[in-house]
Amino acid sequence: MRADRLVAVLLFMQARGKVTAAQVAEHCETSVKTARRDLEALSIAGIPVYPERGRNGGWQLLGGARTDLTGLRSDEANALFFAMAEQSSQTPALRSAMAKLADALPDPLRSGAERAKDSVIVDPFRWNAPDPLPENPALGLIQKAIVNECKIVLRYHDAKGDETERTVEPMGLVTKVGVWYLVALTPGGRRTFRVSRVVDCRLTDEPVVRPEGFDLGSEWDQSRTAFGDSLRHVSAEIIAESDAIRVLRFIFRGRLQLLSGPVAGDRCRLRVEGANAYQIAVQLAGLVGSVEVVSPESVRKELASIGRQLREVYPS
Repeated sequence: MRADRLVAVLLFMQARGKVTAAQVAEHCETSVKTARRDLEALSIAGIPVYPERGRNGGWQLLGGARTDLTGLRSDEANALFFAMAEQSSQTPALRSAMAKLADALPDPLRSGAERAKDSVIVDPFRWNAPDPLPENPALGLIQKAIVNECKIVLRYHDAKGDETERTVEPMGLVTKVGVWYLVALTPGGRRTFRVSRVVDCRLTDEPVVRPEGFDLGSEWDQSRTAFGDSLRHVSAEIIAESDAIRVLRFIFRGRLQLLSGPVAGDRCRLRVEGANAYQIAVQLAGLVGSVEVVSPESVRKELASIGRQLREVYPS
């Protein structure tokens, strides 16, 4: 932790030239006494930092020297701040980090980076959609566990609503269209958890043992492929009116395939895929006037069942 702070002090001096212990303390959120010790530690370590006594004194790099620890080009600094700005509106710690990093950048980079930081607004509200859910407090604890490499105890609601508690080894986080997922090792193997379904999270003192050669990107690719395959257990052949195809594409997205051109008039033959017959029937029920299911019989039976239930609830 102190090494990080010493780097922050040196970057701050690089940006400001001459600083006082009080300014360093405010910047690093420490006491003046701690700031003075950090400045002395830099000097003892051989970095050309020296104190200047007197009324207008302070600490500065010898001969106005500059130590470019960032190594950032202008385009890299701007790209970094644009990327960070996307999350900073919802993350106070990131807002604070951005301000400190901007202060530490060399003068030629600072103005552009600050413009990038102030030129992005994140509006989490989707058009004609419910307000977004607040960030799950478990996310911060999971991030801390990943950094500290410690196991966590999760209480988790699965997609069926069943609650379980388990100890897992967090390997990494993935964000997909604003939704966070945790990739973790469990006694039953590698699993992916949707963070919004975590009811409670507790850190433990048990260390994480990361498998040799583990790659988060590869693990997520496998998880994503497995989930996609789970949505394609059943396929159905349908005949649809042309004006319904746009709606079908929105509902089934990549799980729709055109089998042939017009069948009769402007009707087309298509194949749709889903996790099971009931899911496909539910997705097609609202288009019953424009879509006919040719096969399989299981989907036709599910649609008939939905029709009977509707007649019972809404008798004519």
